Amino acid sequence: MLILLAGIFLLHIIGIILLLVATIDNAWWVTETVSTDVWARWVLQNGVWNFTALPTGSHYPEDYLQAVQASSVLACIFSGLGIFVFVGQLFTLQKGQRFTISGVFQLLACLCIMIAASIYTDRFHLDESTGWYGHCYILAWTSFAITFISSIIYFVLRKKTA
Repeated sequence: MLILLAGIFLLHIIGIILLLVATIDNAWWVTETVSTDVWARWVLQNGVWNFTALPTGSHYPEDYLQAVQASSVLACIFSGLGIFVFVGQLFTLQKGQRFTISGVFQLLACLCIMIAASIYTDRFHLDESTGWYGHCYILAWTSFAITFISSIIYFVLRKKTA
């Protein structure tokens, strides 16, 4: 059981790292000269990447952008809280109660990053023919899968003994 708990802990840490990279790094949408994330845009000019603000208007509706930003940050917070609760539950709660709260936090993180990635997919870069989704966008969907699997494992393990 100790190896199983270590594996779950490692899966949770990997999920947190992927969520943080997807939220912080600058590659949700990439072209040859532009790299865009949910916070700003980097433009390649004269061989140098320059930090610029995101464009305003119909290409980047501010209310949707704020929803993506908030959901991404909330996913990181919920997953981070989940790991601390996981460690605390190992030593404080009895069999049958363990891991339920961790599973709920992971499920909330899963839903938040799914909302962020879904809104980004549905509302941004729809009319751009050049460019592709960058590694942070892919990491967001990967972290969605990892946090979902982690939450299911927590709910299954709540009845096991440690």
